[in-house]
Amino acid sequence: MRALLAGNWKMNGLKTSLGEIRAMARAFADDPPTGDVLICPPATLIGEAVRAADGSVIAIGAQDCHALPAGAFTGDISAEMLRDSGATAVIVGHSERRQYHGESDQTVAAKATAARRASLLVIICVGETESERAAGRATDIVTAQLRDSIPTAIKGSQTAVAYEPVWAIGTGRTPTTAEIHEMHKAIRQALQARHGVEAAEIRILYGGSVKPENAAEILALPNVDGALIGGASLKAADFLRIARSAPRR
Repeated sequence: MRALLAGNWKMNGLKTSLGEIRAMARAFADDPPTGDVLICPPATLIGEAVRAADGSVIAIGAQDCHALPAGAFTGDISAEMLRDSGATAVIVGHSERRQYHGESDQTVAAKATAARRASLLVIICVGETESERAAGRATDIVTAQLRDSIPTAIKGSQTAVAYEPVWAIGTGRTPTTAEIHEMHKAIRQALQARHGVEAAEIRILYGGSVKPENAAEILALPNVDGALIGGASLKAADFLRIARSAPRR
């Protein structure tokens, strides 16, 4: 399957940042990527990012959604609203949402269901903390999150899982390739056990301090079907180097 290179801008970006998307679009027009490319800017920029990427290979996504299609939920945005704005994907369950907003696995699953309802590709994030890894519980934690965060009824081609060890996000620290390989293998096995044939179409992304310097090595690993990229996706030059590291599959 084609790799998915997804950039998560988090709470970064103003209108001037759209120039980075335009630069990416021009570069990909001259040298098409070997994988699928997705940029998830702040909600305030989604509509304009869609216009900036128009006619290019770049898809635009969102960083979160509400579980319900509409209602009295001040400040929230539904999956249907994201679709209406031009987004084609949404990230749910990122560790920062779990940590700072208290989102449970059940909340994440409800949001994933909403994404499917709105025909959005959903990227469901899972990952262990440093203390959980030190205690030898990393695989147990991640497989439990998979079980409870992914709805039973899924469409594999519309679903991706992002493994992001919490202790590696934004720290510059990265697990060894052996650790990444081990966890991605466990994730694939868990998906196959629970979702059967649909699991074959679920892309498993690695996230957590993905940089131009380490991307090629990570993306070449078995069961690594792409990357969820944070800070390095904010600059076209860095993101392009990562995207061009993806192997042809």
